[in-house]
Amino acid sequence: MVIICPHCQKEHSIDENRLPANVVKVRCKYCKEQFDITRPKATPASRNMPAAEEKKNEPRRIAVTLSKGGVGKTTTAVNLAAGLALAGFKVLLVDTDTQGQSSFMLGLKPKAGLTEFVNNELSLDEIIIPARDRLWLLAGGKSLAGLKRVIDRKDFGGEMTLREKLTAFDSKFDYVIVDTSPGWDPLIVNVLFYVKEVLTPVSLEVMTLQGLVEFLKSMSSIQKYNKDVALKYILPTFHDQRVKKSNGILSKLEELYGNHVCTPIRYNVRLSEAPAYGQTIYEFAPGSPGAQDYRELIRKVTNNPKLFT
Repeated sequence: MVIICPHCQKEHSIDENRLPANVVKVRCKYCKEQFDITRPKATPASRNMPAAEEKKNEPRRIAVTLSKGGVGKTTTAVNLAAGLALAGFKVLLVDTDTQGQSSFMLGLKPKAGLTEFVNNELSLDEIIIPARDRLWLLAGGKSLAGLKRVIDRKDFGGEMTLREKLTAFDSKFDYVIVDTSPGWDPLIVNVLFYVKEVLTPVSLEVMTLQGLVEFLKSMSSIQKYNKDVALKYILPTFHDQRVKKSNGILSKLEELYGNHVCTPIRYNVRLSEAPAYGQTIYEFAPGSPGAQDYRELIRKVTNNPKLFT
């Protein structure tokens, strides 16, 4: 929740789930004055999606993607989506990876997901499941391999399959975050015909830079037909300031791509431990460098430097 100091009018973002039940007053870290807080009534995560009348505008659709694996795509997609939800936005996380790791990272075991949705096998409320407050998941998994074949067999318009299905209801959300698999396949093409923004995690290694160049070449072929999609964010991951090579590659990225480059995600063992507990980094280690860095990413994406301060 967001509270405002009545003395200096500064905003504070607080996770009410971590606030002790007996706390009724807090102290502003800016003006040092105490003031009363009003807690929201606790409500369980809704099984249903947000009502259509609550959101009329088109959401921001962001794909987290790169052809190369092992760069932190799923970690970024999950913590980006969860961070936006903590900031008060309604978020849908769509997993288009056959490994279905987004569900694992959130501690969920969905029985159905994106494949069943595209094939009209289940209703929306059965397929889209609540993961956290203001965060819903449309799961991936092994069945997506069959969906790729279905898309491939279409004589016309196969690249628009996801766009046609998702835009039917995505206006209920503020953000739609799409996690993708490595490589280049019909689902990646579908994602790039649906989203308007691309966030590319880049581990600070030479081979990953080569992968970025190849991905951007492939993406340019999509932009000939979908002029709305664009690279918006390059997120350096696994940054170790002790390694000279990492700092050199980061400098090169900043030189080539300027403001597209986000604050790096520092190498942090907590980020690799959190999925084993089915938790986001904000739940598992909220004070860790990984949590701090992903909060900084949320500020950049929302263009709101006051979030979580």
